[in-house]
Amino acid sequence: MLERKTTEFLEELSSKAPVPGGGGASAAVGAFGAALGMMVANLTVGKKKYAEVEEEILDAREEMEKLRDRLVLLTDRDAQAFEPLSKAYGLPKNTEEEKAAREQVMESALYEASVVPMEIMETVLSSMDLLEVLGEKGSTLARSDVGVGILFAQAALEGASLNVFINTRLMKDRIRAEELNARAEELIRTGREKKERIYNSVLQSVK
Repeated sequence: MLERKTTEFLEELSSKAPVPGGGGASAAVGAFGAALGMMVANLTVGKKKYAEVEEEILDAREEMEKLRDRLVLLTDRDAQAFEPLSKAYGLPKNTEEEKAAREQVMESALYEASVVPMEIMETVLSSMDLLEVLGEKGSTLARSDVGVGILFAQAALEGASLNVFINTRLMKDRIRAEELNARAEELIRTGREKKERIYNSVLQSVK
């Protein structure tokens, strides 16, 4: 989806089509946050002032590129995961056999539709760690971009979590659902702590 023009992606996001939706948009926002981190790295490498940390910045840039590309891929995977769920809602439920078959398909589809946004959350959280490194050791001229990146990351993480919760609430297997919910809540807590620490550090340095 992100291979299209941004305006085309936005047009499709604006339409009544079920995908892309909040999950894909969250992955896209996370990719933008990671891209900002890469920009900070690129503005840092090759500068004499940062020669001592250049290797660390290069490593951070390489890892951030992998995360950015992963989030681009997850933008599509979120749409793909929703398709079976969308079809499952339309399955017949006139007889007991049809109801049982529909419930089985729904349960599987709900789980798969929860796993992808969870992966978005975990990928974004990894990008937050790198943004922290770049905020501490990257070019001071680009520190505000680290701040924007961490805000994007936070929005992406919590946005993706809503797509976990909306699916797990419908799952019949409550043990599995609560395991997913607990993991999502843990990622939210960790992400909020990182966002507050990194954003406040950036804010203090630019004001």
